[in-house]
Amino acid sequence: MELPNNIVLHDGTLNEQVIQKREILYKGMNGRFVERFYLSPSKSYIFKPLTNNGQLGKEVWIHEHILPLFPAIYPRIISYSISEHTELNWMILEDLGQLSHDFNEEIVMSVIKWVAWWHSLPVEKLENVPLTGLKPRIEEIVADVCTKKEELLRLLPSLNMKEELIEVIFAQLNRLNLSEKQVLTHGDLHTGNFAIVGNALKILDWEHTHLNSPHWDLYHLIDMSHPLFPKKITSPLRKRILEAYLGQVAFKHDQARFFQEYYLVSSVFSMWMILLIQKDLEANDGIWPIKQLKTQLNETVASLQQCAAALVHLKS
Repeated sequence: MELPNNIVLHDGTLNEQVIQKREILYKGMNGRFVERFYLSPSKSYIFKPLTNNGQLGKEVWIHEHILPLFPAIYPRIISYSISEHTELNWMILEDLGQLSHDFNEEIVMSVIKWVAWWHSLPVEKLENVPLTGLKPRIEEIVADVCTKKEELLRLLPSLNMKEELIEVIFAQLNRLNLSEKQVLTHGDLHTGNFAIVGNALKILDWEHTHLNSPHWDLYHLIDMSHPLFPKKITSPLRKRILEAYLGQVAFKHDQARFFQEYYLVSSVFSMWMILLIQKDLEANDGIWPIKQLKTQLNETVASLQQCAAALVHLKS
């Protein structure tokens, strides 16, 4: 079934006159909604307006210039509009159906195979890939955490964390020069952005794709918490995921140093996340329910404790 020419109105909204039904899937950072809409009882598509004003045109660019290199592990764009007026930016994507965003070892190992694959693409042959994504780069996160060390230390009693663990992280930051290795990253690979559809893995929402450290995607996949997608990570599972990644990625690496870097990056990223979540809890502005934020905070603290303890073990 072809899309009607007037499926989207001049104001960038869906035309109620030509669709049979619509379902809101989620609300974007700018308040606009991603929806499933039906042209018939059996034919549906996904309508995705620009949900983050800072990402204007990026997802279409990625779909046109980067994803053609990939196998069919992503939903295709059927139609789109790009305009300097943010409210007039939209995409219509193929509908993969009802998605279940589970975090378990089998699914994560399927994801890590593809992460290792796209991290192995020669970046020198990829032109004009963005250098930034949704969040600050790792270097900026490290600098931000260092300036807010005292603020973090004041939170430790409420987090039931020992100051000694945090000091280990800062001591290693001062001694270890992080690798400058850059790879193509998905950019926002949390649990809500991958799912099994039928028997096939699909990876969604590529608008934050950019060049960054390999640890960027790995942290989002393994240790990044999200208020809508709770998960549990353990030290043995984390180790198995990282070993699987290193066993499949094409670039040369020193495994011991790579593990040390990951634990350090993950620890710093988690500290940065704790400060953000704490700010959300204090604001209590209704963007995320308090209960979900507390679950996210607990998950982030658990990841920080595990990775900091791994750093202590490597040091001893």
